[in-house]
Amino acid sequence: MKLAAALMRRADLQTQISDLENRLNNNARVQEGEKPTESPAELLAALDAAVAEQEKLIAQINLTNAQTVHEGKTITERIAHRDALMQKSRIMRGFLNEASSLAPRYSKTEIRIESSVNVRKLQKELDLLAKEIRQNEELLQELNWTVELIETKP
Repeated sequence: MKLAAALMRRADLQTQISDLENRLNNNARVQEGEKPTESPAELLAALDAAVAEQEKLIAQINLTNAQTVHEGKTITERIAHRDALMQKSRIMRGFLNEASSLAPRYSKTEIRIESSVNVRKLQKELDLLAKEIRQNEELLQELNWTVELIETKP
């Protein structure tokens, strides 16, 4: 199985587990003399199976990400780098929005508000950062579709 397929299955399992949680909660109590619409025992069994599969899959994904090296970096390192770049980009974008919005003056006697930074220069840096994020994401996607998932013992 390719890493990308495992990642999609993990997402499916997360949705399935969330759905099972809702269904369990909806069948936790019934009016006296009534039966639940679904068997809590069957739902709990399905939850056990889904959680066990998810646990195994996450271990395999993490193992694969930690052991797969491409151009001197593991997938785990590349994911961490992407996440750091995205965090920096989000913060810079917010800062630039604040630095760009200047308060209007209604007369020359009002206090003038100025940006504390060169917005144009920082915007160019943010554009380069966005490009690096896209390139990193493209490489991660390529690796996801070409790398085989490392199988673990049952």
